[in-house]
Amino acid sequence: MTFIDDLGNVLSFERRNTKIVSLVPSITETLYDLNLEEFIVGVTKFCISPPHFKHVKNIVGGTKDADIEKIKALKPDLVFCNKEENTPEIVEQLKTFTQVFVTQIESVEDTIRMIQNIGVILNRRTEGDLLIRKIELKQKEFINFMQQYQPKKVAYFIWYKPWMVAAEGTYINHLLDLCKYENIYQNLTQYPEIDPKRIRYDGDPEVLFFSSEPFPFQDKHAFEISEYTNRSSAVFVDGEMFSWFGSRLLKSFDYFKALRQKLEGASF
Repeated sequence: MTFIDDLGNVLSFERRNTKIVSLVPSITETLYDLNLEEFIVGVTKFCISPPHFKHVKNIVGGTKDADIEKIKALKPDLVFCNKEENTPEIVEQLKTFTQVFVTQIESVEDTIRMIQNIGVILNRRTEGDLLIRKIELKQKEFINFMQQYQPKKVAYFIWYKPWMVAAEGTYINHLLDLCKYENIYQNLTQYPEIDPKRIRYDGDPEVLFFSSEPFPFQDKHAFEISEYTNRSSAVFVDGEMFSWFGSRLLKSFDYFKALRQKLEGASF
């Protein structure tokens, strides 16, 4: 059976047990939720869900600095990577001794396609279809829930020194749009650096979102940028809910509901 990943790479699979390494935390979580735990032989130090994996699975480094020799020693049949989270150099090194499935996720639709692909490749079609139906139901309920709310202008910060935000072409921006948050930086792409002194001229957001990952924002960071805004409220958000694709969506939509209700109860 041959397959093509999100970057156009052709992979070939046999109908047999497959040893898997995942270099993407959200894919690790999704593989577990698709009942594939027994086939996973290696994960990154950032693969914190499910929690017990850090005790029972081989840790092969980080997403950007994976230990290639350690992965090679595990003799995996398949390694899952992501275009955004893993470097091209890592992918090319892995290809010298195993097959690499690279995902590119920018929307809920991309997530659904990924789950379908995993279901086909790893003989989990039934589990994959069930997970997709649950996600689609959650999304439909959320869209109905959001009909009562008007859009809010926001900026979503991911890094400090330099200040960096999520912009167009990212999964985060897609989810912000679903939540009726108008990203003032959606005219830019990916994760651009911005000048905080110009934030009022860039769009003067009502809400400043400070993600819990990859940078651990604190109150002092919110205070620092607030002096450049007119009326923005600082909100610290769970970055996993906005950036982890796959089965995490089952939790994300409920989180987005609670967040919106909290914001509507605040004074702007």
